[in-house]
Amino acid sequence: MVQAMQCRLTLINFFAVGLVIMQRMSLLVMVNGDYNGFVRTRGTQFVVDNHPLYVNGFNAYFLASLSIDSGSRSITSELLQRAAAAGLTVGRTWAFNDGGYQALQISPGVYDERAFQALDFVLSEARRNGLRLILSLSNNYPSMGGKAQYVQWARNAGQSLSSDDSFFYDSTVRGYFKDYLKTVLTRTNIITGQAYKDDPTIFAWELMNEPRCVEDPSGKTLQAWIEEMASYVKSIDSNHLVEAGLEGFYGWSSTGRPESNPRGSFSQLGSDFVSNNQVPGIDFATVHIYPDQWMPGSSFQDQLSFVENWVSCHLQDANAIGKPVLFAEFGISTRDSGFTVNDRNTFLSTIYNLIYYSASGGGAGAGGLFWQLLPDTLSSTLGDGYEIVLSQESSTTSLIAWQSQKLLALSRAGWKRKLLQA
Repeated sequence: MVQAMQCRLTLINFFAVGLVIMQRMSLLVMVNGDYNGFVRTRGTQFVVDNHPLYVNGFNAYFLASLSIDSGSRSITSELLQRAAAAGLTVGRTWAFNDGGYQALQISPGVYDERAFQALDFVLSEARRNGLRLILSLSNNYPSMGGKAQYVQWARNAGQSLSSDDSFFYDSTVRGYFKDYLKTVLTRTNIITGQAYKDDPTIFAWELMNEPRCVEDPSGKTLQAWIEEMASYVKSIDSNHLVEAGLEGFYGWSSTGRPESNPRGSFSQLGSDFVSNNQVPGIDFATVHIYPDQWMPGSSFQDQLSFVENWVSCHLQDANAIGKPVLFAEFGISTRDSGFTVNDRNTFLSTIYNLIYYSASGGGAGAGGLFWQLLPDTLSSTLGDGYEIVLSQESSTTSLIAWQSQKLLALSRAGWKRKLLQA
């Protein structure tokens, strides 16, 4: 009898534990990884199937390039597994490589299928690990081609172009870029069988990494380009969010606050946080944070004060615009004079806390993505000083995981409220 009762209790406990696990998994799927639902916006929130979604994520720009060689794909898989284990939900990576070594786009309209299949693999692995990806479609800088490569292609075709900023207004170059956009958006993943434009694993399309047009500091050229390209993406793909890839600088014509920029010529870069993000085709705002680059020679405390004001200003302005804001890149370098892990953790905590306070109060703070996540095996080759290797830095990893848990709890609370209202 006693043995029978113990057996029944064991079975009851087994099913109870199983039920808890199933409930937790179901909740995680609803708030983070329901791949039948696309990420949308509702006011200043991200939502999936009308349930709130808050983002704690990472940058790993190199994933597709790393995955071209089948022998390196296990590194990509391990990195995404580690990210998911730390509770990270969204990654940001490059969906471009124009000209040069292992190019995705070899020349205008000519593509390397191996490079495209590497991007297919990255998307399929992200999905397998419950992650979503922001895919950036071009680069302001020459790294991996960027706008300079497009302008050079046009020059090779006989166009007389004065600068790399011709990318934003020359009709030939804009045609090249639109062809590229259409090719990527309509690509069918050979692993999943889904067209990219129909794949919920993609969180959003980013028009360009850190667009700047110094040739026209008034901001009119870049504004027109953002309007045109956001509209074009939406005409092909109505499923996904679109963002511009901005750093967050305010222009002199801004109704915002150019005095909040770092000292120097940052208001003369042709971008403007307020007007650029008011474009109807732009679904959410982005901000980058690099005080050590923008304020060289300043003390850590001065940099930290700048960060607090920078984040707070953008949270306020995103609330006024009525769209979520994602702090899409931030970091301080281990190569800075006097760097300590404690300083980095303080820097991350400052940003994370401001995001959380905004999100928990119903504000526009929707999440953040640190720069950059690296696997152990690539820290010496791809390390830029800003890298974080989760397996090597326990205090920083714990901090990142704690932010993930806090934001997941917010998403969970929103999900439960929606259930009660149903």
